[in-house]
Amino acid sequence: MLLLNCKYMRHVNYFNKNVLLNLRSYELIHFMNSKAKRYTVSAAFPYANGPVHIGHLAGVYIPADIFVRYLRSKKKEVVFICGSDEHGVPITLRAKEEGINPKEAVDKYHFMIKESFEKFGISFDHYSRTSSSTHYRTASDFFKKLYQERVFIEEVSQQYYDEKASEFLSDRYISGTCPSCQNPNAYGDQCEKCGSTLSPKELIKPRSALSGNRPVLKDTRHWYLPLDRYEDFLKQWILMDHKTDWKINVYGQAKSWLDEGLKPRAVTRDLKWGIPVPVKGAEGKVLYVWFDAPIGYISSTIEWAESQGKNWESYWKNKDTSLIHFIGKDNIVFHCIIFPVMLKAHGDYILPKNIPANEFLNLENKKISTSRNWAVWLHEYLEDFPGQEDVLRYVLTANMPENKDNNFTWKDFQGHNNSELVGILGNFINRISVLTEKYFSKKVPIPKIFTENDCQKLKELQRFPERIGNLIEAYRFREALSEFMKIARMGNKYLADQAPWKTHDQDPERTSTVIYISLQIAGMLTHLSEPLLPKTSEKLMKMLRISPISWDNLQDIELLKPGHLLGKTDLLFEKIETPTINKQRKKLIKDSVDSEKNHPAQEK
Repeated sequence: MLLLNCKYMRHVNYFNKNVLLNLRSYELIHFMNSKAKRYTVSAAFPYANGPVHIGHLAGVYIPADIFVRYLRSKKKEVVFICGSDEHGVPITLRAKEEGINPKEAVDKYHFMIKESFEKFGISFDHYSRTSSSTHYRTASDFFKKLYQERVFIEEVSQQYYDEKASEFLSDRYISGTCPSCQNPNAYGDQCEKCGSTLSPKELIKPRSALSGNRPVLKDTRHWYLPLDRYEDFLKQWILMDHKTDWKINVYGQAKSWLDEGLKPRAVTRDLKWGIPVPVKGAEGKVLYVWFDAPIGYISSTIEWAESQGKNWESYWKNKDTSLIHFIGKDNIVFHCIIFPVMLKAHGDYILPKNIPANEFLNLENKKISTSRNWAVWLHEYLEDFPGQEDVLRYVLTANMPENKDNNFTWKDFQGHNNSELVGILGNFINRISVLTEKYFSKKVPIPKIFTENDCQKLKELQRFPERIGNLIEAYRFREALSEFMKIARMGNKYLADQAPWKTHDQDPERTSTVIYISLQIAGMLTHLSEPLLPKTSEKLMKMLRISPISWDNLQDIELLKPGHLLGKTDLLFEKIETPTINKQRKKLIKDSVDSEKNHPAQEK
């Protein structure tokens, strides 16, 4: 066998850049090659009309968190913002259903959502809410500037009015039959079955959500954002500037809107709950939630900046800042068309650099439905699976609906945990920890002679930071996770092939080298797991007694030096038994049946 002396410093020189060729040739567009000095990353504000479920996590919050944690690991200046969306019809409908007022409803769900995110490990720098005084002031000032500069169109139009309730009905207060797919439960702004965007007047047999009666048309005055006047701007910005770097699904949907031609969009509503329209003659009207909500990204940043002694304008008005919006596909039009027009019309703000949006996640081969309680709620998962946050994070990342709708099943959840987290990642870490303790009293051994295969494994290990980093930069999180697991598979195979338990007595020097190399693999897994599996990374750092290292340095240094003492060995993951999974499936079915019994009108 060919023996090589590939020592680093005194032991191995495989990190020598003159020796390593073509280790950084992964062919992807490099996001970080931009000249951005800082990053403002937002995650879509969840509606405070119910808890967060796994569809929200897979669609928006896990990918955003992976991306931000990666930026931080590269020592980039970044602010990660979010908050509760507390206005709009869904809030008032939930409050009515629960027999409470809208303020009580948003308080209840805001704190539930915020606590769930914190326990799960979504690392927002600031989590705000659109009922805050800062947001009211920011949104009102934004509207007034556009109003004063005569951006808006003021029109009197006919809208549906519920004579029994004595109220105008906004889109979500109206339901009826979809003209495209004949779904009898389409809303006045969208059919959730076929995805068609609608207007209330297009619905067949419209009915009021307040009284159930058929509404009548009545004159009302509103202010409109003239999207059609900004078509040339949007065509240049989207179809030319972002044709190659936006995700295909995002670009395609935005292009479709532009191809159909844009129309003015109302930015005010006749509602009692929301931010009052700050002009005379607008009594009884509030800002439309989709004008109000994205401004929440700005107000949330203002609150964060004030608490940190920073200038918020650097994150929203400086061209050296990259603005990234993580959203679900149902929010594409608002973030790619409406909000950019608002920012452009205002004139002081930067435009989004990218708007990565995922598709939908189904549950047990059926669409997630909050009204039917067909969902896995985050706060309930945290109660049922304490300490197993990263198991859900792993499964949802592995099944992330990046390019098309995907599916979550409890059986698949069990399989990923038992076969991959326990059987591959956890197994490798446990084996190398136990072997190091048994043969070297928990100390990293001094490597001796390296075979050609040893050096090849170390070179291969060096490729992973850039390979995984490039995938994260390209918003390909499923592939990034797959590459990460290849490291654990490589470690298991290397241990099995070299069998240090067989060579320990006859060839202790060989055993030292094998254990040393295996510990370098374990160290790489520890550092690269932080964006993908942050709580697992914390456990690994305690077990190996190491601290975080800049992502850019991982391929150039020795991760665990000879003589370094490891910490206490602990199991990373536990096997999930079938009765536990059966219990969750039964609970899902029962909750859905109970919901339909208690709220049959929602499904009619």
